[in-house]
Amino acid sequence: MGDSLTRLLFLSDYNTRVVVAGTLLFGAGAGLVGTFLLLRRRALLTDALAHATLPGIVLAFMLFAALEGGGKRLPILLVGAALSALVGMLAVVLIRRFSRLADDAALGIVLSVFFGLGMALLGMATRMETGHAAGLSSFIYGKTASMLLFDAVLIGVVALAVVLGCLLLYKEFTLLCFDSDYAAAQGWPVLLLDILLMFLVVTVTVIGLSAVGLILVVAMLVIPPSAARFWTHRLSRTLMISAAVGALSGGLGAGASALAQDLPAGAIIVLVAAALFGFSLLFGTERGLVKRAREAARLRRRIEEQHLLRAVYELLEGGKLGSAPNFPDYPLMFPPSTPKLGADPNFPGQEGVPISALLEARSWHPRQLRRAMRRATGRGLIAVLPGDACTLTTEGWNEARRVVRNHRLWELFLITHADIAPAQVDRDADRIEHVLDPDMIRKLEALLPAQTAGIPASAHELAGRGGAS
Repeated sequence: MGDSLTRLLFLSDYNTRVVVAGTLLFGAGAGLVGTFLLLRRRALLTDALAHATLPGIVLAFMLFAALEGGGKRLPILLVGAALSALVGMLAVVLIRRFSRLADDAALGIVLSVFFGLGMALLGMATRMETGHAAGLSSFIYGKTASMLLFDAVLIGVVALAVVLGCLLLYKEFTLLCFDSDYAAAQGWPVLLLDILLMFLVVTVTVIGLSAVGLILVVAMLVIPPSAARFWTHRLSRTLMISAAVGALSGGLGAGASALAQDLPAGAIIVLVAAALFGFSLLFGTERGLVKRAREAARLRRRIEEQHLLRAVYELLEGGKLGSAPNFPDYPLMFPPSTPKLGADPNFPGQEGVPISALLEARSWHPRQLRRAMRRATGRGLIAVLPGDACTLTTEGWNEARRVVRNHRLWELFLITHADIAPAQVDRDADRIEHVLDPDMIRKLEALLPAQTAGIPASAHELAGRGGAS
């Protein structure tokens, strides 16, 4: 095993070099053109095109076997596959255009009919007296391990042509994928660009038949760009990452299959691509689940902190203490500390807010409140006072004023412009106030010029006075 791994790492075997080079180039081309296909929302079209190639392969073999007594020439078979795929694509377009069937129904019809026709023709080809049909079924499952130098060179040349085509039409394909209606309004030949993109897809699909087979070729067009989307929002980087994922999938999969002869190379290539997709899904720097979970946790902590500051501020505002019912003793978790008093004459000073009042203010669970107080204390926003009470520090007072002002500005906007009743506005405001950016605040101040001086009154107080003015 150790000797085999060493020979693989240094590509000592001729056949290994050929197979790895061919699959690597195919993966890069498939990842690149698959990105545009995915953005065009036609990922399933590749599945129909791949299955539609089988009748063309068998018909090309049968025709040249009858004429020459042979027929298993890769270029001839690939030409037949390309023509059959184009017919399948035309069938999908005609079904969608002249019937009321949805896209998935049209794709399903073409996929099943063409694949069934191909299997029927394959059965006929095996009973022909001329030619030798053995090996045609390898186009269904792929024949990576038996790839010849000519096959690898052909795949490399075609893949390079596809890459160059994508780079030359980068601007046009970008416009087509993101806003085809705008492109048409600007006079771009949208139909021609769509045809060119589909031609490149058909080309990659056809050259992938000898690598992973028609059943698995769709994975190499869909998985790499899907994985790349988790790492970046920029199209140029998505293309590079997608091509890299496709190339790694092809190279690593072919190499892994070389270590164990019983492993089918096409399936291993797709499994490697799936593993790279899973890694991207978890750890992608832009849309990965780990990053999203951390951002969600960070947002949840910020929301809890802002709710705590708002509750303390509003309880201190206007002397609202003293009405809280008796709660069970709240365990004092922090040593009493003295808040840093500010110069603001309205600063509440040493006046403290009982923990029981905070529990009532937002119907908190004691554990949730302890967590929020621990973070706010660590950041120097609140100070714990003797007697299970807390108050705002100078920094906390300023932050609380900002949070309360943003909340009430949004409440006023909902009341005056969204026609929401003041009694119902608090829940709607809570959903958005924590993500208001400075630009939105300025827009709210412009919409509510008469009410933005200082901190507006609470919507509930306005409701008690008969509504917002």
